[in-house]
Amino acid sequence: MSNDFIFTIKRICFDENYRPADNTRITTNFANLARGERRQENLRDALRMINNRFNALAHWDNAKGDRYSVELEIVSVDVDIEGKGQTFPTIEILKTNILDHHTEQRIEGIVGNNFSSYVRDYDFSVVLPNHNKGQKEFSIPDNFGDLHGKLFKSFVKSDSFKEKFTKPPVICLSVSENKTYQRTGNQHPVLGIEYQPNGTSLTEQYFQKMGLQVRYFMPANSAAPLAFYFVGDLLNDYSNLELIGTISTMETFQKIYRPEIYNANAVAGKSYQPNLKNSDHSLTQIVYDREERSQLASEQGKFAEQHFIKPYQKVLEQWSANYA
Repeated sequence: MSNDFIFTIKRICFDENYRPADNTRITTNFANLARGERRQENLRDALRMINNRFNALAHWDNAKGDRYSVELEIVSVDVDIEGKGQTFPTIEILKTNILDHHTEQRIEGIVGNNFSSYVRDYDFSVVLPNHNKGQKEFSIPDNFGDLHGKLFKSFVKSDSFKEKFTKPPVICLSVSENKTYQRTGNQHPVLGIEYQPNGTSLTEQYFQKMGLQVRYFMPANSAAPLAFYFVGDLLNDYSNLELIGTISTMETFQKIYRPEIYNANAVAGKSYQPNLKNSDHSLTQIVYDREERSQLASEQGKFAEQHFIKPYQKVLEQWSANYA
């Protein structure tokens, strides 16, 4: 059986006029901002935060702090399993582009950044709870995340991806509440101080099946480290401006959605354990509903089960078993 499904890529500008598509996961960071009465103010304020943070990090030859601005594109990936034109929304990621107002250049940034997946919702909101229902001890099902990982790797290896993007994706996530991070002596001029976790996590194992490894860095003037998932060599495969685009974008989202960690008033020390119950933090002026996001993840997992996993179960199982 062929290892190739058909992937279709669509791109839309993420700006203050953005409205989520019908098949966008509404728990996704950028889509969640674009809802409610303050949707346009939310978007405008978030984009301003991103630009300010970018210029603060790219401070050389930038005396007024206004040399750069960041353009964001939402990259939506649909997959056709049987080659019959019936598609399912598989992945959504973000693409950064950097405008240099001094040279009037448009610099290509990193693709990835934010990561959204209905199949991941299915794994974590349907498969994992069902597996542990009535069990005395928490455990992970056999082959947990295998299908999702292979779908992602297949997409990155596809002609569709290679035609649109020149470098592998980098995905930037929050650190985990369940781990302690120790500061190391390694420091990068842009990524900042590297931290090492005290053990692996389910998220790390899940992303490893996607072909991604992880390193943790805390950029200058950040409150906490960020998790960078990547292929290859994170420190040498990407330019300083490319990395700053990812940091400024994803740190802004984390300040909005996890202010207890990323907008904390105390900076992570030599030994750091994130705490979502930390009351010593500041809030942005951007409105969102964290409880609603949590509830919707379960609904979206069931949506994937109903419209993707069950209808194509035999095909997916056969493809996964033969995927190289």
